[in-house]
Amino acid sequence: MNKKKYLNKAMAWIEKKPTTSIKSIAEGYENPKTFTSKSTKRKIHADVSYVTHGGAKHYTDIALKQENPKQQVVKWKVLSFMAGMKRGKLHLLAPRGHKAFTERLIERHNINAIVHPLY
Repeated sequence: MNKKKYLNKAMAWIEKKPTTSIKSIAEGYENPKTFTSKSTKRKIHADVSYVTHGGAKHYTDIALKQENPKQQVVKWKVLSFMAGMKRGKLHLLAPRGHKAFTERLIERHNINAIVHPLY
């Protein structure tokens, strides 16, 4: 599945929030910060990151089903950890048909995230 087709809906969801800055992989925005694994050299970044008026940094990712969700779990754990360090949260936007899959993954792997439906 392609995240690009859900990115406009995600941006509309985030723009309703009281934010001071938004970074996104969408056109017209600055790219979010990229984290690189020292061992695997794999790059991890959120689809969207934003800072609220209180200074908390939140990360948002569009959660889609995958055949091998291991990389997705690692990505979400890193983003959840980084958000927690900055008093923020990880928000997973799950389109129709992907919400139960996402909720099972975060529950099974004990990921601190909030799942929001994206319709």
